[in-house]
Amino acid sequence: MAATLTQDVLDFELPNVGTGPETYSPADSDADYLVLLLQRDYYCRQCRRQVQSVKRRYDEFEAAGMEVVSVLPNDPDRAVDWQTTYELPFPLLADPKKELADEFDQPTRFGVLGALHDVIGRLPEALVVDLSTGEILLDHAGQSRDDRPDVDELLACAA
Repeated sequence: MAATLTQDVLDFELPNVGTGPETYSPADSDADYLVLLLQRDYYCRQCRRQVQSVKRRYDEFEAAGMEVVSVLPNDPDRAVDWQTTYELPFPLLADPKKELADEFDQPTRFGVLGALHDVIGRLPEALVVDLSTGEILLDHAGQSRDDRPDVDELLACAA
């Protein structure tokens, strides 16, 4: 049986520097599914590649009723650099206090040191949530910085 999120878990609000309103909350979404990409950090090349891959196929996500949201554990000024560089067609949230990372148990490595330093410790996580039920359809907690689902795996959750 898949895990289900309570409404209060989905009732977060964070600054958005990407497409959409200045602050983002899933409660305001008209989508059927939320694709939440919890990134390692601003410097991560694999994270940058991931958002570019999703961008190239974003029309497929929209057609499937999926809203993609990428979350950086950095301040909004840092996240703006990503948006300026990649012009993402979906929300890009800044979460400097790592509230979502904590809420969804985003994996880290190297114990306390890794928890203190995102560049070496934080690992990627991707979730797909059915917004009508709160059911988690996919929770891919990366075991390495390269371990993340591909675009087809994310899209398959809406099938």
